[in-house]
Amino acid sequence: MLADAAVDSAGKPDLINGMRLIGHDLLAGFGGVGEGMSLQRAPDGRRIMWMAHEGPPKNFTGVDVTDPRNPRVVVQTDLPHNKVRSNSLETVGNIMAVAYQTYEPGLKPAGIELFDISVPENPRSISFFDCSGPYSRGVHQVWFVDGEYIHCASGAADLKPRNQKDDQVYRIIDVRDPSKPIEAGRWWQPGTMDGDDAAPPTRLAIDSGVRAHNTNVYPERPDRCYLGYIDGGGYVMDISDKSRPKVISAFNPNPPFPGFTHTVMPLFSRELLVVTHECVHDNGLDWPKLNWLVDARKEDNLVPISTLPMPPVEEYARKGGRFGCHNLHENPPRDTALRSDTLIFSTMFNGGLRVHDINNPLQPREVAAFVPATPKGSRAGTAQINDVYVDENGIVYCVDRHIGGLYVLELDI
Repeated sequence: MLADAAVDSAGKPDLINGMRLIGHDLLAGFGGVGEGMSLQRAPDGRRIMWMAHEGPPKNFTGVDVTDPRNPRVVVQTDLPHNKVRSNSLETVGNIMAVAYQTYEPGLKPAGIELFDISVPENPRSISFFDCSGPYSRGVHQVWFVDGEYIHCASGAADLKPRNQKDDQVYRIIDVRDPSKPIEAGRWWQPGTMDGDDAAPPTRLAIDSGVRAHNTNVYPERPDRCYLGYIDGGGYVMDISDKSRPKVISAFNPNPPFPGFTHTVMPLFSRELLVVTHECVHDNGLDWPKLNWLVDARKEDNLVPISTLPMPPVEEYARKGGRFGCHNLHENPPRDTALRSDTLIFSTMFNGGLRVHDINNPLQPREVAAFVPATPKGSRAGTAQINDVYVDENGIVYCVDRHIGGLYVLELDI
C-alpha cells in the first residue's frame, strides 16, 4: 500500500526494473536538488537526509527518512539572494559543510559555511570560510568525510584565471577547529592562472572550462585525492603534503570526447577507477557523455578498459532536457552509506538512475533502472535525475534537478 502511495505521488515510472519505488517527497514544492546528498544519524536516533538545492530560492533541506516509505521535510532554508546557489553539501557527525557559488564573479556569499546540525530542525551556523574575490564565484563542490579537512572546488581572492571559465581550483581547508577554518593547500592545472609559466591549455569545441569539480579523498588512501577537473580530465593527486599537492597521473579522453570530467571514484579492492563525464547540454548536443572504468593497478599509468552501458541514445537524446552521465553514489566513508566495489549507481538525467554490476569490469552490465514519470511542471519535459545516495541497508535515494524532489527506492536484484 505504501508503495502504491509513492506511485500516486510521483506518477507511474516510465521505466523501473530491479527496484521498487517506496517513497517520494516533493520537498514542499521546491523539488530541484543539486549534487549534495548526505545522510546523518541525528543524536536522537533519527535519520536525516540533507540535500543542497540546485538553485535559489532554497539553500538546503533536511528530510526525516527514518521510515524511508514516509519521508518528511523537517527543515528548509533560504538563500540570501537569487544570484547564489548551494549546489553541494556534506555531513560528518553533527557538522554540515555547505558550498556557496555565485552566478557572477565578485559577488557574495561565496565560500563554505559550517553548521551545527545536532538539532536538525535548527541548523546553527558555526563559521564561514570566505572564498570570494574579483574573479571568484566561490565554491561549487565540497568533500568532507573525516571531520578534519574539506576538499573543494573553489575560487579565491588572490587568483586571476587567464580564462574566466577556469576560475575554480582544488583547495584543501583545515577545519579541525570548525570555528576557524584555514587553507591548508591548493593546486590548479598549470597554465590556467595569470602568472603561470606553462602555456594555456587547449580549449575544447564545447568549452566547459579547465577547473576543479569533484575532490574525493578516502580513508583507505588519505594521501590521495581523486580529482575531476572538467575539460582537464581526471587526476590522481599525491596529498601526503597537503600544502603541496602533486600530480601522480591523469586520465583525459577529452578530446576526442567532449569534456567535463566530473567524478573520479576509486574502487580500492578492485584497483579500478570509475570516471564520470557530465552532460551539460540539452537534446544530445554534447553526446557522448559516458562513465568509464579505468585500470589503476599502476596508478601512474591509468588505462581505460570499458564504459558502462548507456540507455539507447536514439530513445533518450531528444526526449527532453539533458541525456548522459552525471554523478555516482560515491561510496562515502560513513556508517549510513553503502560501500560497494561491484555495484555502481549512476545518474543520467532523463535516462534516470542506472545500476551496473561490474564483477567483470571488461563487460559491465545493467542490473536495475529507474526512470520516473515526468514531474508536473518540469521545464525539461522529462525527469532529470541529478544525484544518488545509497544507504547501508541498500535503500536508494535519488533526486530530480528541477522540480521532482526526492525518490526512495528499494533494490530487488
